Amino acid sequence: MFAVVVTFHVHPGRMAEFLPLMRQNAANSLKLEPECHRFDVWTDAARPDQVYLYELYTNAAAFDAHLASTHFKAFAAKVEDMVARRDLDTWATQEDIDV
Repeated sequence: MFAVVVTFHVHPGRMAEFLPLMRQNAANSLKLEPECHRFDVWTDAARPDQVYLYELYTNAAAFDAHLASTHFKAFAAKVEDMVARRDLDTWATQEDIDV
């Protein structure tokens, strides 16, 4: 399995626009991508301008397919000016790593 964790830092005052688009992106990913197994969207009142994602894919290729998908590209275009910064990390199970 291949895990993706992302923190979006949203420009102040833009969260009300950003969050519904992010939730729709998550729903589309789960519905349209058979190799997307989990897509959690988290917020915290103590960090009002941040959104944390936890995504789980079959492998790195499945995540690459997600990034190339029509629905992801549409989402990315819509939120581009809402996002100040995005921190992304990926993790693979040891079975998926070539040693």
